[in-house]
Formats: sequence, structure tokens, C-alpha cells
Amino acid sequence: MATEKPGWLRIINSVAPIRICDNGGWTDTWFAKYGRIFNIGVYPYVEVQIRVYPRYEMEHRVILNAENFGHRYAIFPKNERHEWIHHPLLEAAIDYMGVPADLSAQISIFSEAPAGCSTGTSAAVTVALIGALNRLTPTRMTPLEIAYAAHRIETEILHQQSGIQDQLCSAFGGVNYIQMFDYPYAAVSPIFLPNETWWELERRLCLIFLGRSHSSSAIHEMVIHGLEDDGPDNPKLEALREKADLARNAVYDGDFVALGKAMSANTEAQRNLHPGLVSQDAQQIIEIAQKHGALGWKVNGAGGEGGSLTILSGSSMSQKRNMIQAIEQTNPMFQNIPVYLSRFGVRVWTQEPEGGD
Repeated sequence: MATEKPGWLRIINSVAPIRICDNGGWTDTWFAKYGRIFNIGVYPYVEVQIRVYPRYEMEHRVILNAENFGHRYAIFPKNERHEWIHHPLLEAAIDYMGVPADLSAQISIFSEAPAGCSTGTSAAVTVALIGALNRLTPTRMTPLEIAYAAHRIETEILHQQSGIQDQLCSAFGGVNYIQMFDYPYAAVSPIFLPNETWWELERRLCLIFLGRSHSSSAIHEMVIHGLEDDGPDNPKLEALREKADLARNAVYDGDFVALGKAMSANTEAQRNLHPGLVSQDAQQIIEIAQKHGALGWKVNGAGGEGGSLTILSGSSMSQKRNMIQAIEQTNPMFQNIPVYLSRFGVRVWTQEPEGGD
């Protein structure tokens, strides 16, 4: 007896990495005008799955399931009345890409990285979602096109402050050196490393979540206002650009001591923008890392209260484990998030129906 096929037509899967260790961050912005950024794409990645149905199979055109928040609700793609209420970034991305009139879709989104981790998670979600929705169209967007579409949704549609590095890192993955020559236009240069350097870098990196969502909009507005007034050649911005160059050169040389120094120097350059960009919690973790032989540390993203740090440990594996244990014992909110370097950026593939689904 033949197994009856399910009502869905196909499943579209998409994953995209998050970003850590963003030396040169703040220089990928509209007020910096030009910049240089070093960053690293890592797993845990964000996941998007779209179950595609004929239009007549579902009551609603689109059901969105934001798994991390426990939110599952109907939304309307573009050309139908809809206000972005629950998750504006996700809903705006769906409206931007659209769903063909003869189809319905159930869209599930999940991230293993905590919300507000300052690792470009929202950009990774948007990149993965755009990549998956693109499979419903006859065209195929390049990673660069996906990154710029994700950035456009944040800045032009939702009118949010956003640099370009998070979207580019999520789209391309790997270790990157990004040269923004005229905001938002940039060239991405992947840094290809020998396997042993790649494995050793992966082994030494730690991502420590401070236990609270990143939230420092007031401080950020003050910093932005000051940098906007001083112009793109502000020495504080140039100091950040230089740290991206130092990090790039260090990984090319396989010099982890130099990479650690570049990361720590970048954190001090962030502190120089505003002391509040390196929080008391972050400073406490930095001091523990120093006592356990860490080579460097980078406050991820723009900095401020909450968020996370990237730590580059020394050569001893046991000392790294002792460091993580000491950090987590200091404050129950502090959490080590295991990371693995991502050789790929956004990945999209399709699953066809089969018996038993």
C-alpha cells in the first residue's frame, strides 16, 4: 500500500553563523564613512526552516514560529495590510522578500546563541531568513546580495542603527578582513588559514555571555553623537581601524600572542570611546582571564551593559578549562558558550516530501 504524501510541497532549510571578535567595530558605520574590520564567523548558528504548502492547504498565508520566544502567529506578506508588532525584523524581512501568491509557508526560526549576546545574532537570523525565502523565487541571490538586503531592512525599512560587518560575516562565514570604502559599500577578504592554525584558533577561543541582553542605547547615542561631530578621521576611529589590521596580520602569521594583544588593545580603544562600553561585569571577567594566562579579550559588538566577551586563551587546555570554571563560579549569570569556527557563511538546501513525513 502506497504511503500518502504529506500536504507540504518541500522544506527549505537555512543556517548562518554568528560573529565574534570584531576588531575595528564602530568603523563600519554611516558616521565613520570608511572602515576596516576583522571578525570571525562561528557556530552556534541560527536556523531557519520553511515548510512550503499550496495556498489552499493553510488558512493563513504565513505562520511565523519564533521558537526562542515561544511565539507562533499568523502574519501577512507584502501587498496585504500588516503592522510589524511582535518581531519587526523578522516580519519586515518576510514582507521584503514576499511569499508567492499560490503558496503558504510555516516559518520556524531558532538560535542557540542567547538573544542580546552582542554577536550579530539578529543579523544572522535575517541573513538566514532571506536566504531561505530566496528559494521561493526564480532568482538566486549571492551572499553579498543577501548581506546587503539584510542591512537594508534594518537601516532603511526599520530605521535602526546598524553597521555592515555583522551581515557580511554571517553571509560569508570564516575569518574575514572587511574594508568599507564608502558606507555601506565594502570588500570582503576571506582569510584562509592552514588547518593547524584554524584548529588551534578554534581551540583557544572562548565566548562568555554576561547573562544579560545587550542594552546600552543611551551610551551608544552619546558615542555616535560625539563621533558624528568629530568626523570620520577622528583619531579614536582610526585607532579602531588599526586594531583590525593588527588582528589580520596576526592570524596570517599564526601569532596568537599578537592576536591577543590586538584584541585587548581594541577593547581599550572601545573604552576610550566611552568608559561605559566596557562594563563592570566585562572588566571582572577580563581580570579572571588575566589570572589564568589568557592572551587577549574583546568586548563583542559595540560594548556596554550585558552582551559578551571573546577570550583568547593561552596554550594550556587545562588552564583554559580552569578559567571558564572560575568565570562561571564568580557569577551564576556568566555562561561559557562553546564556539566552533564556521568555514561557511549562509547555507540553504531543500528537502522534498517522502513517505512518513
